[in-house]
Amino acid sequence: MEIRNIAIIAHVDHGKTTLTDALMRQTGMSDDSVSMDSNALELERGITIYSKNTSVFYKDTKINIVDTPGHSDFGSEVERVLRSIDSVVLLVDAQEGPMPQTKFVLKKSLELGLKPIVVLNKIDKPAARPEEVEEMVFELFMDLGANEEQLDFTVLYAIGRDGIAKRKLEDESKDLSPLLDVILEEVAPASSLEKEQNLLSLQPFNLAYDNFLGRLAIGRIYEGQIQTGEDVLIKKTSGEIQKGRIVKLFTFEGVSRKEVKEATTGDIVMIAGLADIYIGDTICKEESQKSLPAINVDEPTICLNFLVNDSPFAGKEGKFVTIRQIRDRLEKELEINVGLRVDFSQNDSFKVYGRGELHVAILLENMRREGFELQVSQPHVIIKEEGGHKLEPFEEVTIDVPSESSGAVIEKLAKRKGVMTNMKQDGSQVRLIFEIPTRGLLGYRGEFIIDTKGEGILCSQVIGFRPHVGEIEKHDVGSMVSMLTGKALAYTLYNMQDRGTLYIDANTDVYEGMVVGDVAKGNDMSVNVIKGKHLTNMRASGSEESIKLTPPMRVTLERGLEIMKNDEFMEVTPKSVRLRKKYLTEIERTRAKREGKME
Repeated sequence: MEIRNIAIIAHVDHGKTTLTDALMRQTGMSDDSVSMDSNALELERGITIYSKNTSVFYKDTKINIVDTPGHSDFGSEVERVLRSIDSVVLLVDAQEGPMPQTKFVLKKSLELGLKPIVVLNKIDKPAARPEEVEEMVFELFMDLGANEEQLDFTVLYAIGRDGIAKRKLEDESKDLSPLLDVILEEVAPASSLEKEQNLLSLQPFNLAYDNFLGRLAIGRIYEGQIQTGEDVLIKKTSGEIQKGRIVKLFTFEGVSRKEVKEATTGDIVMIAGLADIYIGDTICKEESQKSLPAINVDEPTICLNFLVNDSPFAGKEGKFVTIRQIRDRLEKELEINVGLRVDFSQNDSFKVYGRGELHVAILLENMRREGFELQVSQPHVIIKEEGGHKLEPFEEVTIDVPSESSGAVIEKLAKRKGVMTNMKQDGSQVRLIFEIPTRGLLGYRGEFIIDTKGEGILCSQVIGFRPHVGEIEKHDVGSMVSMLTGKALAYTLYNMQDRGTLYIDANTDVYEGMVVGDVAKGNDMSVNVIKGKHLTNMRASGSEESIKLTPPMRVTLERGLEIMKNDEFMEVTPKSVRLRKKYLTEIERTRAKREGKME
């Protein structure tokens, strides 16, 4: 049976997973109840976080499909996948056109010499403009230095949600057969008799973990065959050679994995039994065989500390609260999350390096759902030194906003050292493209939503390390800090809400040093939110009026990472996310300030 290997790549929310699900349904590999986004967080947020493998059978051909994440924080997943496949299906929204992640994944594909198949998705949108978007995609190919063959790409039009694809806009179509036919026509077969007869050569591009089987490696067989129980050599990227044995072997069918005794050239397999296997290692039979080219994983851009929760409410909600349990959980995460780095050298805290705020927030969300309780410090960007110069990460930001909001956005980003590289008017909408230090972008998304009245779209993509730009001016608000422990009362909160934005409701349990809101004027303010109304036996006019509180701005994981200050921790438990001061009492904070510990 012939094998074809493809990846589906696109910007976040352009419909990769929906299209993959439709392909599986059409070929009978799954029903309506099964989706590639199987993780609870993926289903809730509607985004793909982990790249996944599936396969479909069409006209006696096995098509291995890798569904990749679209969010830039998980970009390291995409880059590795592209090395193991023979072509990509580039999905572009027929209304939005190419976005930052489209540019990133396409650039990587073209550099690897892949010839993409372009699918303009969501052509049923009222504002869809497929002809214009096709031109924009062609211009993007030109800008990224595509060669003659790559510029001669095939374009299909699709409604992924309904499982329809067509070669021309005016064609009638009931299913995705035109797309499957193009894949068979244009993608070279991954299997060949000549390569099957060579010695085994396999490279993992992804990792998984099983509580019974341990670390699992997902990789492509470039040459030869592999069998269960076979002894193999693992050539590390460092040059070291280790011995191992294949304990179990799986291939993919639909969304499930199928145990097999052997697999051959071109197939994508999952291997159990190699405890120290890592992405980019070469699995082979003899020492004389050449190692496959190493796979680079993107560097982290932000770091923060994970600590044991020592707040007055510690241990009330979590099952796993000790430093040992947090260490074990982070070590397990490192087995599969290759974009993450952890420094375990400190005894009382761990320094965690991630690709962005969302990357870290997803890890924290998974941990709290498993019953972990911990606190984290404010995220900081990673500053590197090269040749005596300080370098910091920069991002390319693409912003779509209504025309009337563009002035406020340009002004704010200019203050944060953003440089506008492009501006396009499209009817009442404006597309702005900026290059800005990651430091300047931290904490801006909340302001952006307010400035654009929720009508703006902001997407960013890390573009590498550049010279440090010095101090960045930000409008800092102060924190409203509780002076006492108890229950917050509506009467007191009503009087506080004019001073800033509250983070809590009435009847919320608070403790001394907990941040209950922000103050519009930049300084911190200690408040007593548990003080009740002074009661007398006299009725005063107006006292019967009901107190109306503005709904609070609840602290979520992403928002907490964005708004917390240097002298604060975010407390994460299975049921709550709270901000608190590192030093809980006013006296401790004053002393720490005097001794310079607050910097």
